[in-house]
Amino acid sequence: MSTLLSSDVQLLQQVNASVLQGGGKMIRPMLALLAAGACGHRDDEEAVKVAAIVEVLHNATLLHDDVVDGSHVRRGAPTVFSLLGGGPAVLLGDYWLSKAVDTILSTKVNPSALIRIFAGTISDLARGELLQMEKAGTCDTTEQDYLRIIYCKTASLFEATAKSAAIAVGAPDEYVKALAKYGSAVGSAFQIKDDIFDYSSDGSIGKPVGIDIAEKKITLPLLGALKGSPEESSIRNLMREMDSHPENAEKVRAFAVDGGGIAYAEKRLSDFIETALEALSPLPETEEKSYLAELALYMAGRDK
Repeated sequence: MSTLLSSDVQLLQQVNASVLQGGGKMIRPMLALLAAGACGHRDDEEAVKVAAIVEVLHNATLLHDDVVDGSHVRRGAPTVFSLLGGGPAVLLGDYWLSKAVDTILSTKVNPSALIRIFAGTISDLARGELLQMEKAGTCDTTEQDYLRIIYCKTASLFEATAKSAAIAVGAPDEYVKALAKYGSAVGSAFQIKDDIFDYSSDGSIGKPVGIDIAEKKITLPLLGALKGSPEESSIRNLMREMDSHPENAEKVRAFAVDGGGIAYAEKRLSDFIETALEALSPLPETEEKSYLAELALYMAGRDK
């Protein structure tokens, strides 16, 4: 990633190094390398390229997201937006995106297919964010809306990661399709777990509690509690009034927790994990395949 992003502009080089140093869990590059290994191509140079591409692309979208959301902290550190302002943060994100595209074009196996996959993912990310904004305005989100949003915002990139890694190492179509299905299911599970954290009362989860509620985002724990509830209309009205009545947030959170919303979301999360594990069945028995299964199970049990 450092080589991919290298620049002779000192400010750019310094900011690149700072962002890379504060990297997150690196789950997406891990997924790329494991997917390639599960196809019989361990330590493949093309898989390493895909791993770097997806993490650079992911971080580019986060740089842009921080400007859109006005976020001053990410992963416990000040954002580029907070340190340098919106303009430099957008420009840095654009630079990272351009380098990701340039690296895709340098891959040896079917780069045009990879371009189409990642172009689709970037489009999904934008659609997902805009749909979520729209639904935050109306507070009429359905479970179908929610699943579409989390696919676009999160699962699409997981799917693209696993699928692209398989394509880059020349894996057969059966393996490509299996890993795409696995990536999509794991990505959805990852996002559902994040959304469950928003309703947790435990202060040690590594994510502030109640942010989604305050931003009027109706996610799966609340949707689960709303199912068949006579209070649905009143709870949705509490969400609509959140800007002028921030004290509504605790009422909504308590309703979701007391109404079985977290248990409902955890059940749906388990369904996605089961789908991910089943998707691995066409792949040969390898160490990497077993690690992919462990990674799926980690999504259900992670605590931050």
